[in-house]
Amino acid sequence: MKIEFAPLHVPLRRRLQTAAVVQWVFSFLALAQVCLAAFVLLCLSDWWILGVLYAGWLYLDRDTPSCGGRRSSWVRSWRVWTYFKDYFPITLIKTVDLDPRHNYLFGFHPHGVLVAGGFGNFCTEASGFSQMFPGLTPYLLMLPFWFRVPFFREYIMCGGLVSSEKASASYLLSRPGGGQAAVIAVGGAPESLDARPGALTLQLLQRKGFIKLALKHGAWLVPVFSFGENELFDQMENPAGSTLRRIQDRLQRIMGVAMPLFHARGVFQYSFGLLPYRKPIHTVVGRPIPVTQNPCPSKDDIDTLHTLYMEALKQVFEENKKNYGVPEDKHLNFI
Repeated sequence: MKIEFAPLHVPLRRRLQTAAVVQWVFSFLALAQVCLAAFVLLCLSDWWILGVLYAGWLYLDRDTPSCGGRRSSWVRSWRVWTYFKDYFPITLIKTVDLDPRHNYLFGFHPHGVLVAGGFGNFCTEASGFSQMFPGLTPYLLMLPFWFRVPFFREYIMCGGLVSSEKASASYLLSRPGGGQAAVIAVGGAPESLDARPGALTLQLLQRKGFIKLALKHGAWLVPVFSFGENELFDQMENPAGSTLRRIQDRLQRIMGVAMPLFHARGVFQYSFGLLPYRKPIHTVVGRPIPVTQNPCPSKDDIDTLHTLYMEALKQVFEENKKNYGVPEDKHLNFI
C-alpha cells in the first residue's frame, strides 16, 4: 500500500485542528480505560484513602447522570472545541425558531461511527447552539455504563452528556417551564455497524421508544439529519449474515456497545489510521412536530406519531440533500 504523507509545511491552525481531533478520538476510544486504571492504581497506592473517598462519592452521586448531569459552561466553551469544529468543519443549520417554553426531543440521524456531529453541536458551544436556539439547553444521551467509570463520568457530564436510561430522558422531558432538549441518536449502536461513505440506511422502523416518551411527556419532536456523518470513516466490509457481522452483533448484544472496525487517516499521513477524514458535516435541525401529552398512549397513538416523524425526517433530508452533495436519486432507507 502506498502511503501518502502529510506535507511538512502545514499551517499551525490545521495542526491545532488535528490535535483537537486526536484528543477527541482518544477520549472516545481510550480515556475511560485510562481513568479506570488510574482509579485502581490510586486505590493500591499510599493515597488509597482518596480512592475510598471517591468511591463513596460515586455511590452518593450515582443518580446524577439520570437527573440532568452536571454540565459546565466553561468546559463546553473550551477553545479546543472550536479547533475540533473547524477540522471537518461542522455547521449547525436552523430551519425554524424553537419556542423555549416547550421541552423537545431531538432525533439525531445518522448515528455514524463516533457521533461527531452530535458531539460538536450539542456537547460544545463551538457551533453556536445557545445563540441559535436561545433558551434551550441540549443534552446528548449516552449509554449508561460510561457513567460508572471513575473520573471519566465527571468529564463527559461537563459537556452535557447524560445517561440514555428511560428515567434520564423522562427527567429532562418532564421539567416544568420547558427549555430542555434531549438529543437521542435513534439508530443507536447497531446503526454504527452500517456507517460508511454513501450509506443512507437508518434503523428506525422498530425504534418507537422515543416516540412513546415524547407522547407521555408532551415533548415536541424535532428530526435532525447530519449530512456528512457517515463520510468520516471507512469500515471493513460486514454485510448482514457475514461472519464478522455475526460476531459484531453478538458482542453488541452482550456488551451493549457496537464494535465497528473503522479506519480513515493518521496524524502525519492520509492512508490509514483512526482519525476521521476532513469531510464537512452539516447538521440540519428540522421543524418541530407538536405533541399533545398523553400519559398512557395506545399502540395506534405511537404508530401514528412514528409515521409522522419518519415523514418529517424524510422531508428534512429531501429538502436539503442537494445543498450538501447528495445525488437527487438517493433517498433514505428505513429498516
